[in-house]
Amino acid sequence: MALPSENVTLPARGYRIDPTKALLLAALCWLGVAALALAVHTGYGRDLDRAGLLLWRGADLQPAGAPWLLEMARDVTALGGVLLRNLFALMAVAALVLIRLRREAMLLALTVTSGWIVNSLLKLAVGRDRPDVVPHLMDAGGMSFPSGHSFNSAAVYIAIALAFAAFSARESVRMLIVGTAIFVSLCVAASRVWLGVHYPSDVIAGWLGGTGWAFLASALLYRSAKELTDT
Repeated sequence: MALPSENVTLPARGYRIDPTKALLLAALCWLGVAALALAVHTGYGRDLDRAGLLLWRGADLQPAGAPWLLEMARDVTALGGVLLRNLFALMAVAALVLIRLRREAMLLALTVTSGWIVNSLLKLAVGRDRPDVVPHLMDAGGMSFPSGHSFNSAAVYIAIALAFAAFSARESVRMLIVGTAIFVSLCVAASRVWLGVHYPSDVIAGWLGGTGWAFLASALLYRSAKELTDT
């Protein structure tokens, strides 16, 4: 027997982050990226990077702790890989479209796509090689600074969080959603150092850049997303 139909209320809009605050957060993040890029260019942070990679490793240069920690690090780092992060982004865009929030879907798509381009350009501009201080515990290619996993996971997950957090009128709920995305992206960043495929400065710069891009895009690309979906 068919169940009676119910009316469904679409999520309310109007709780997106204040553009001024978003721009301020983005500026602070990108100042950090610029400082780290300068340190890499001058070689000033080389000793700190080396110490950071060796911090929790023994004489065999393997990470300290139980074997399951290494497997967990590989699982966590996969969240920032091309397949999973883009899969989550596509599912989020599809969900927003299905509930007829095309503007939010377009903003998310623009943020993710432009963020990937920005990170790729930064890698080419800096041209830093991968660390050879410790063994790589998984395959990794391309330039090292900034970490693509760290940058793109922060940009993707925080942008998704900003899109869906806007549905709640309660600030505590919005902060919880965005805070969870920040925590996940930080875990991805930390896993890259654990696996020996990035220097600490790579992942810090990557995370700051991705976070800054998510907030910058929410402020600067919102009007473009609106124009593209209102036509």
